[in-house]
Amino acid sequence: MSHPDFSCRACGFTGTQTVLDLGSTPLANALLDEAGLKANEASFPLVLVFCPDCSLVQITETVPPEVLFRNYFYFSSFSETMLAHAAAISQRLVKERGLGASSLVVEAASNDGYLLKNYVQAGVPVLGIEPAVNIAKQASEKGIRTVAEFFGQDLATKLAADGQRADVFHANNVLAHVADLPGFVRGVAAILKPNGVAVIEAPYVGDMIEHLEFDTIYHEHLCYFSLTALDHLFRKCGLAITDVERLAIHGGSLRIFASPISDQAQLTERFRALRAEEATKGLTSPTYYQHFADRVWALRDALKAKLAELKGEGKRVAAYGASAKGSTLLNVFGIGRESLDFVADRSTVKQGHYTPGTHLLITPPERLLSDRPDYVLLLTWNFKDEILRQQEEYRKGGGRFIVPVPEVAVV
Repeated sequence: MSHPDFSCRACGFTGTQTVLDLGSTPLANALLDEAGLKANEASFPLVLVFCPDCSLVQITETVPPEVLFRNYFYFSSFSETMLAHAAAISQRLVKERGLGASSLVVEAASNDGYLLKNYVQAGVPVLGIEPAVNIAKQASEKGIRTVAEFFGQDLATKLAADGQRADVFHANNVLAHVADLPGFVRGVAAILKPNGVAVIEAPYVGDMIEHLEFDTIYHEHLCYFSLTALDHLFRKCGLAITDVERLAIHGGSLRIFASPISDQAQLTERFRALRAEEATKGLTSPTYYQHFADRVWALRDALKAKLAELKGEGKRVAAYGASAKGSTLLNVFGIGRESLDFVADRSTVKQGHYTPGTHLLITPPERLLSDRPDYVLLLTWNFKDEILRQQEEYRKGGGRFIVPVPEVAVV
């Protein structure tokens, strides 16, 4: 099925093709308080499509960013994995790029300063750009210079005119949230110094399809990138991707390195190899995506059957991770209070709220020890190793975790 009324976010092509229709779901991070349980929850279509012109995979619905991001519940610093990941790339770039007191590192969607604080500690000036007012305030209080704005071409041009140009520009897990992709990338081009580098991370569509990570699809994630699609987009906007790294984080991500287009830009062997691999596997063709939907619905049937079996045996089941991906899984698969008693989460910001659509109470992880559910459905499977390590005491007492993606497994 094609979508003649929808234009590709990267190239403007009309005639994108459906990959997966997940129906209508509430906003994945729109946690509820007690009063919100009584109100009507808004829900929006969640349809994944493929652009045969530039190979971009994307959803068709655009919820206004002011609704999604101005007051936000996700704080990166609650994840040890994210903190270690951020520290490693920051320390590496300080060394590789020779950054110092006369340099500037800029990050779009800088969250609570979890990454930029590493540069501050190294004596490198920073500028965070974070649209969530509540999170930007926390970053500023920690001494991370932060402006509470959305990053785009207009803001970048203004900052550059004020002499705020970047030696390094970071954007981690934000490009997928951007409706105006060309405007964002032109903004990156505008704010970079001529010898600057943009280091951008985004979940990889190849991993999403191959590992059945359908739950990374939600309204904040407008796009799902291949290197091929990114290369088309960046070249059109004045930047050349010269290198790429495959990362395990978030179920599989790309880290790209992009610089202003010049004759000196040298493409690495890693870049050439991944472009060639995508062409060989067919990521540039709709055929690659055609069985994804069937596999998702088969997983739904397997997980619901497992939960029904456990409940039939009188077992008590909770969940771990009041995450956006968890919201997609629960709402799309129709799993709620009939199967799960509560959701545990380390984030003190989320505790005491309820999950969107499914209305499960979010509690501190300590409840796993006090209530001792027999099984815990691990919704934040992307941090599996970290969470299993943290919950060693619960597991030693006989507690088991159900990992739902890419297949139902009990650990």
